Amino acid sequence: MPVAKWNGVVLAESERFETVEGNIYFPPDSLRREHFKPSTTHTTCPWKGEASYYTVEADGKTNADAAWFYPEPKSAAANIRGHVAFWKGVTVER
Repeated sequence: MPVAKWNGVVLAESERFETVEGNIYFPPDSLRREHFKPSTTHTTCPWKGEASYYTVEADGKTNADAAWFYPEPKSAAANIRGHVAFWKGVTVER
């Protein structure tokens, strides 16, 4: 089961997930929400659409924009609507 961790803290874990471009996208209900703060950052992918970001907080430390998701993806990426992926030092283990 994939588990996302940062700074020794589990951020998300789920047996249900999607893999896109080598990234594991966790369903929204698998997040430990207390570690996520909305960010004002947005980026655009030509085939997935506009991504929004979360800043991750764990054990007193902050990792800006370390998680991203597509709230309204284009139809080609409909399977990851609202799912969250990670980078910036967040490890995802299977």
